[in-house]
Amino acid sequence: MRIQCLLAVACSLLSLAATNAQAPADVIYHGGPIVTVDDRSPSAEALAVKDGKIVAVGNKADVLRHRGASTRVVDLGGKTMVPGFLDGHSHFINCLQVAQQANCFAPPAGPGKSVASIIEAMKAHQKKFNIPKGEFIIGYGYDGNEMEEKREMTAADLDAAFPDHPVFVGHVSLHGAVCNSLALKKFNVTKDTPTPKGGVIVRKPGTMEPEGLLMEAAWMPIFANMPKPGEEELLRRFQEGQMIYAAAGVTTAQEGATVAPDVAILRKAADKGLLFIDVAAYPFITEAKAVFQDNPPETFGTYKNRLKLAGIKVTCDGSPQGRTAYFTKPYLTGGPGGEKDWKGEPLFPQSDLDQMVKSVYDKNLQLIVHCNGDASIDMFLAAHEKAAQDRFADRRTTIIHSQFVRRDQLDKYAAYKLMPSYYTEHCFYFGDTHIRNRGQEQAAFISPMNSSLKKGIRCQNHTDFNVAPIDQLFVMWSAVNRLTRTGEVLGPDERVTPLQALKAITLDCAYMYREEQTKGSLEVGKLADLVVLDKNPLTVDPKTIKDIKVVETIKEGKTIYSAK
Repeated sequence: MRIQCLLAVACSLLSLAATNAQAPADVIYHGGPIVTVDDRSPSAEALAVKDGKIVAVGNKADVLRHRGASTRVVDLGGKTMVPGFLDGHSHFINCLQVAQQANCFAPPAGPGKSVASIIEAMKAHQKKFNIPKGEFIIGYGYDGNEMEEKREMTAADLDAAFPDHPVFVGHVSLHGAVCNSLALKKFNVTKDTPTPKGGVIVRKPGTMEPEGLLMEAAWMPIFANMPKPGEEELLRRFQEGQMIYAAAGVTTAQEGATVAPDVAILRKAADKGLLFIDVAAYPFITEAKAVFQDNPPETFGTYKNRLKLAGIKVTCDGSPQGRTAYFTKPYLTGGPGGEKDWKGEPLFPQSDLDQMVKSVYDKNLQLIVHCNGDASIDMFLAAHEKAAQDRFADRRTTIIHSQFVRRDQLDKYAAYKLMPSYYTEHCFYFGDTHIRNRGQEQAAFISPMNSSLKKGIRCQNHTDFNVAPIDQLFVMWSAVNRLTRTGEVLGPDERVTPLQALKAITLDCAYMYREEQTKGSLEVGKLADLVVLDKNPLTVDPKTIKDIKVVETIKEGKTIYSAK
C-alpha cells in the first residue's frame, strides 16, 4: 500500500512538473459558457491559448494550470464563446465594392421596397460620393419580388432620376441587373441585340426594345466589363472589406466564383500581408485556364499568407427568386420576361458540363457547383456519374445552394458523399416568393437540412453575400425557425436544433474546406479562431437567435474585431 501511495505521489509530482514546464498560456478565457462544438466534450468552463492555438479547454481549475506571470486572464462576464464562424459560401471580392455602392436591399436589410426608395438611396449615394456627370452610379440588392409596385423596375424609372449618369442596380441574386438607358447604350444593348442562350433580356411590351432588366448570360458580359477601381484603390479597401466579415464573427471567408484578375488582386493582397482572415477562393471554370498559368493545380489547397485557392467553381443555373433556376416543372408565374411554360434554362448544355466536371476531377481539385433547381441538380449528378472514376470517393464536392433538391437526389448525395451548402435564409428573404413561383409543397422542402442530416449528409449553410448581408446569427436563426417575411413556418419538418445550425457554420463547414483538423470546434491543437457573443445561441428563445450580437472576433489568438 505504501509503495502504491509513493507511486501515486510521484506521478502527481511528475504531472505537476510537466505542467509547470510548459510555456504559460498567452491568454485564458473563463466566466461564461464555452460551446466547443465537440460532441465528446460539448461545453467547457475555460479555454487557454498559446501562439495562436488552443492548448487547453475544459475544467477551469485544470485550464488555469496553464497560467503564468505573463498570462492574460479574461473573464467573459457571462458572455458566450463559440468557434470562429466559417463562411459556407459568399463572394468575398464583393466586400471591396459594396462600401462604394448603394444598398438597395429590401427591408429589413435595406430600404429597397419601391422604385422611389431605391432612387432615393441611389441619389443619397451619388451625393455622398460626389459622383460627377457621366460616371456610373451603382447599387446592389434589388429584388423585384418585394417592390410595392408589384413589377420590375425599368430603365425609364431610372432615366427620369438620373438623366446624366449611367446607372446599374445589381439584382439580389447576383445574376442580373437593371440598367438605365445610358448604361444600356454604354454596353451596346439595343433592340437588335439577340438574347443569348441561357440569358434574359426583358423587352418593352410589343417591341424588341430592352426594358432594363438583364439576367444570366445576357448580364455576365456586362458584369465583366463594369468599371472597377484601380489596383491601388482595391488594395486599400481590403481593411474595411474584411471588417464586414470580422464584425459578423467570420474568421474564414469564401470567394465563391473568382475571375482571373480577382485572383491576381487577392494574391497581391496576401503577399502584402493585408489579409487578417483566411480566404478560400474558387476560380470560375471558364477562368481556370488563365488562373492555372500563374497558379498551377498542384498549388491549390494550401494557404499562403491567408489565401488558399481551394478548388474550381461551376455554375449550372440561375436563381429561383429571379426565375432563372432550372426546374423539371414550369414556374407557376412564368418567366422573368413573360415567358410561358417556363422552366428556366441551364447555363451550359449537358455535354459542356460533363467536360467541365471531368476536367476538375482529372486534376484532383475540389469542385463546388451552383445548382438551385432540381433539373440543374439532375444535370450535375449525371455529369458526376460520367466523370468520376470512383463516384463514391470523398472529394468534398459541394453543391452550392441545392435549394430545390428532391428526396431521391438526396439519396444520391448520401451515396456519392456529396455535400450541400444550403441557404436557409431564403425561407425569410424569398420564401413567400418561392410559394408563389413554385407552390407550397416544393417551397416547403427548400434547403432541407433536417432530412439531409438524417441521411448522414454533412451540410453547410451560408449567406451568399452580397445576395444577403453577412450575418451568421441570422443564418442560424433561419435554419432553426424557417420563418418567412409574413411569419409562416416554411417546412416545419426541416427545422434543425440550434446546435445543428451552429455546426453548419463551424465544424461541418471546416469539413468542406478539408480543415476540420484545425478549425470548426474548440479542441486542443486547433487554431484559436473564436467568437464571443452577448448571449448563448443554444439556450435563448430560438426566435431571438438573430438578435444575438458579436462582441469580439479572435483570429488565431488575436482580436480582429471588438464591438467596443
